[in-house]
Amino acid sequence: MELSPVCTEGFSTDMKSERALRKSKVPRDVENDIEFLYKAVPQLAKVFRIIDKIGEGTFSSVYLGEAQLQDGRREMFALKHLIPTSHPTRIAAELQCLTVAGGRENVMGVTYCFRKEDHVVIIMPYMEHKAIVDVIGSLTFEEVRMYIYHLLKALKHIHQFGIIHRDIKPNNFLYNRNNKMYALVDFGLAQGTADTQIELLKVVRQRPSQKGGGSTGKLNPTLRSKAPPRLHPKTTTITTDLTGLRKVPRPVFGEKNLNSCPPAPSTTKQSLEKPVNTDDPGSRRFSSASRVPATVRSQSVSQKPQRTLQQGLTCNCYLTDRVCNICMSRKQQVAPRAGTPGFRAPEVLTKCPNQGTAIDMWSAGVILLSLLSGRYPFFKASDDLIALTQIMTIRGSRETIQAAKSFGQTPSSSLPNPPQLSGSRETSTHLAKQTLETEDKGQGWDRVPDEAYTLLDRLLDLNPATRITAAQALQHPLFKDLSLMSTSKT
Repeated sequence: MELSPVCTEGFSTDMKSERALRKSKVPRDVENDIEFLYKAVPQLAKVFRIIDKIGEGTFSSVYLGEAQLQDGRREMFALKHLIPTSHPTRIAAELQCLTVAGGRENVMGVTYCFRKEDHVVIIMPYMEHKAIVDVIGSLTFEEVRMYIYHLLKALKHIHQFGIIHRDIKPNNFLYNRNNKMYALVDFGLAQGTADTQIELLKVVRQRPSQKGGGSTGKLNPTLRSKAPPRLHPKTTTITTDLTGLRKVPRPVFGEKNLNSCPPAPSTTKQSLEKPVNTDDPGSRRFSSASRVPATVRSQSVSQKPQRTLQQGLTCNCYLTDRVCNICMSRKQQVAPRAGTPGFRAPEVLTKCPNQGTAIDMWSAGVILLSLLSGRYPFFKASDDLIALTQIMTIRGSRETIQAAKSFGQTPSSSLPNPPQLSGSRETSTHLAKQTLETEDKGQGWDRVPDEAYTLLDRLLDLNPATRITAAQALQHPLFKDLSLMSTSKT
């Protein structure tokens, strides 16, 4: 696909009139953001007419842009502008995920990429869609079934490449209701498995307390030395080449393999101060201002006496209003916790260091739970402890604690909660129906098969080791007719 520069007289006139029309429809702050993007990445103005801002997250903003193809047709694209402080390794890893795994099996691909200094814009095909919160009340059960089926197809595909998405939620699985099209997007928080085929995911170091990768705000000199993608005045093609990301295995910026390096043991005592919540963009803005130089930190650390925990010594501050020296001297738990609150798996909430593709399957189960109940979001918690409590309410406190022990964690609960979705398949189905079928939603909801609730039970398995995989879920009886059709086509 080749684009024509928007410098022809007719297109330029249309662009001016479109900007005048946009100013009358688009809020002033969005108009300012669009103008800023044009100035930050001037190459965009030669190819795209940016119409509106269609999405905004912690680490990026997404714009709708129109481009004229070489054959004269005009096509819409999604322009994802990453915040300038995103780490170059994280940006390159996201691009490689889109290049290697994208473009098929309900996974969004990448068309072009522009860079000007610290500003990077990823160009992707635009798929018209509506937010799930706007349609959840009118979805039929068949639409829910097909939505989950295609989500599982996308998860099976990326998991085959060793990609853990880490942020599965309805906002990242786009749904075009009219054309029955689906697309998994946003690999900004993606992590690799031990055998991942995405080379750059092997070198991404994800800080456990952050929602995404670390950010420096600067590009490595080796990356700066490459000229930004440029358009020759007499050509109509963009010279940015992403195919090299498929084959070039290389270490980036000297970072170590995330999947093979154990976390460094902590030698300092834990502070009693409340940690900064880096999930909150507002708090992250101020956290950088309070940092001190590395030399000062190292000097202050060396002056503090180190506390060690004697073997066999037990804690005696449980259920009290103080923190004992034993707890103060314990090593800090280090584990990835990226993801959106409400969709994080139990092993993420309890900081289990060994996390795999099963965390995506839990998130898919939460989506199915929301769609079956007609409630979005289903879980809404201000912190991880409340989120874990909400899971205990559904799955039972004893069951949650028992599952956590299987992966080395020991949460506790002062009040026992009986499970609402647990036990045998028959009990699980009965409880789920009692919990979710509280009202008649019509449109086929009176004929929801038991298989929908058994799949929900398998997706929300508290133990990641026994949680159903995407490949197994596609063979579930709920999708029997679809799996047979898929087999006959192959």
